Amino acid sequence: MSKDKSLKDRLPKIGRDKGVKTEKEKFEERREEVLAKGRKFKYPMQFAKHRLVFATIAIAIIALILAGFFGWFALYKSQSAGDVLYRLTTVLPIPVAKIDGEDVRYSDYLMIYRSSLAPVVQQNGDFSTNTEDIDNIQNAYKRFALDAAEDYTYAIKLAKQLGIEVTDEMINKSFDEHRKIGGTDRSKENFLNVLDDNFGLSESEYRRMLYLSLVKSEVTKRIDAEANKKAEEARQKVLTNGGNFKAAAEELGVEYEETGGLIDVMNVDGGRSNVAYGLEPGKISEVFLSLGGDAYYIVKLNEKSESRVNYVSLRIPFTEFDKRLKNVREENRVEEFIEIPTDESENAEMSNEAAK
Repeated sequence: MSKDKSLKDRLPKIGRDKGVKTEKEKFEERREEVLAKGRKFKYPMQFAKHRLVFATIAIAIIALILAGFFGWFALYKSQSAGDVLYRLTTVLPIPVAKIDGEDVRYSDYLMIYRSSLAPVVQQNGDFSTNTEDIDNIQNAYKRFALDAAEDYTYAIKLAKQLGIEVTDEMINKSFDEHRKIGGTDRSKENFLNVLDDNFGLSESEYRRMLYLSLVKSEVTKRIDAEANKKAEEARQKVLTNGGNFKAAAEELGVEYEETGGLIDVMNVDGGRSNVAYGLEPGKISEVFLSLGGDAYYIVKLNEKSESRVNYVSLRIPFTEFDKRLKNVREENRVEEFIEIPTDESENAEMSNEAAK
């Protein structure tokens, strides 16, 4: 009987050794199977999400690189002046050149170029059927615009050094003065329409142009002690010699000019016609700055009609700013990031027109 008992006691052990599972073991095994099936759906989805994020980032980086390349090519190689790229340069501080360590804004260059070329396009359409003529004209205006943008940027640098600031009030005053040139008090809306129709300029762009011009004017006046002195001497001379402008010019070595008759008050002459129109016959003006900011003027009105004036004038040019700018260029402190083929005769003619 003891033998039967010992055999019975051994049977469960033998059964377990042969792989017989308890209910608990079966439950755990089934649970693991269910979880394993769930993982087949869970982990591939997580892996797919990671791949999607990585692919999105990679595509975005490639797109930025391609956009940067095409932008660089369009601006610095093909030199596109289209609206899209121009608007881009007004948002991003993209340089077109560097003068004496100061970046020249690509947007300033394009603004000057586009507004200078606009009247010519309006008058001549596509210029001519000769592609070479078109290229020569465009290159001449590009050269003019780049030189002007560099000049303004150099003036901005000097203004920082001298502590000169151009305020909104100064810009507003200049804006109103330009709006009333020729004795016509145009409304702001009409004036902006004129700017847009003739030069393609918006109000913000024109205010930027005024800012650049005022900075250069303020710097030029501040640093040119010789011109300041000579302008004051010239006015005192014509006040004491009976208004003989020609004699004063010969004695002081300044420029003399007379209209020789009545001319339109809208004449492009640096603002002299407009100032003369505000005088009474025989009266002499105060010393005033030319609209181009390149000289002082003094005028005497001889006669005027409803919209025409006859005057004589003295011009005292500024020289100090140009001297400093010339030194900067001769010392190779100007680096340009675009190449513009130049026609010296064309550029000289444009410079003379701009000076007038």
